[in-house]
Amino acid sequence: MKGENYVLLPSGVLAFGEGFQEKDIDERVQRWQENISNTAFFLILAGSQTAEIDGISAAGATAVSRRYTAVADAELLLRGPNLKKRWPLPPLPAGVSPALISYVASRFLKIKPTIISAGLLQTPPFTHLSLESPDKGPARCLSSGRAMERIRVELLIDGGFKIGKKLKKSLLITECVPGGTSTAFAVLSGLGINVNGLISGSHRNPPSELKTKLVKQGLEAAKLKKNPSSVELMAAVGDPFQPIAVGLLMGARESGQEILLGGGCQMLAVLALALNEIEPGSRSEFVGKITIGTTSWLVDESLSFSENSNSFIHLMNHVANFFKVKILGLASGYRFNDSSQKVLRDYEIGYVKEGVGAGALSLLAQIKGLAQKEMIEMCDKEVGNLFKSNNEKNL
Repeated sequence: MKGENYVLLPSGVLAFGEGFQEKDIDERVQRWQENISNTAFFLILAGSQTAEIDGISAAGATAVSRRYTAVADAELLLRGPNLKKRWPLPPLPAGVSPALISYVASRFLKIKPTIISAGLLQTPPFTHLSLESPDKGPARCLSSGRAMERIRVELLIDGGFKIGKKLKKSLLITECVPGGTSTAFAVLSGLGINVNGLISGSHRNPPSELKTKLVKQGLEAAKLKKNPSSVELMAAVGDPFQPIAVGLLMGARESGQEILLGGGCQMLAVLALALNEIEPGSRSEFVGKITIGTTSWLVDESLSFSENSNSFIHLMNHVANFFKVKILGLASGYRFNDSSQKVLRDYEIGYVKEGVGAGALSLLAQIKGLAQKEMIEMCDKEVGNLFKSNNEKNL
């Protein structure tokens, strides 16, 4: 990638975002290097009926399988490919769950997630936090314009805020929410940010027309007044992940913590929703310790229906310009071209791209010194273990 806003760091990590000097970026990376072993790592699992729209997501090949993607991915991250799991990974059109990459990186880093669950159809078979009654179920489809009750959104924000405010260490937020790029599209559009042609997804070629149609339906049905609050927007067209993450983010910033938002469009949506609730004069200070951590595959993506290359960088800069702040993004430099596993090489041709914190965890592993060759070898081995484990189950 070329351009005046990109700095290629010595570790191979790519930095992007307008208005940053190399010194600023090096300082940010150094702070994370020093804080890695003292990081609170959260994985938020959430459900939305948006994921059940045919063709909306590749995080599970069918609408039914996408109902358990989040819990299956979390099990893989927690237990690895070898240990017996309650929920099988849903079939994918191509590639392999990004939770496998996250598992390899988090093991190297020796950090484990605290899992927060909201709106799932299953009770997760592992230790987790619930900030609401588990029988609340998924959010309604965003096209309804009434995805969640306002009181539910407020309760989830408050629960996240209380956790964030108590933190005494750096914070890494990650997610698994099938259909989540569509709800991100909806809330960003509802804020008045032009994101058409810039929203990614798990598909190799994300279904832009379908997402645009659903978002238009949802925002029209919601009948929001001008300049809606973030709570109103999330209640209208959001998902349960968003209020939890917004609360967690705002609480952690109040307690002065460094924050890494692990993901793509969904994390930009969370940051935008938080900035929308902050006085304009305080916004620059708020983002000063917040970094987006993602994968090189997402950053490389140039959506076919868009004239913009590097769509995610354009999206991030749109959000930054809308709120008149500087946002820094860092992308892991790992590549799977030399992998012996086809499902990993699929990432290089545009499948999956990101999820379950794969980019942020890889980034931290790279900052801590895990070389490209070792990362590929470890991921190749775990894919082999995953196939072996699946074959044994089928015998």
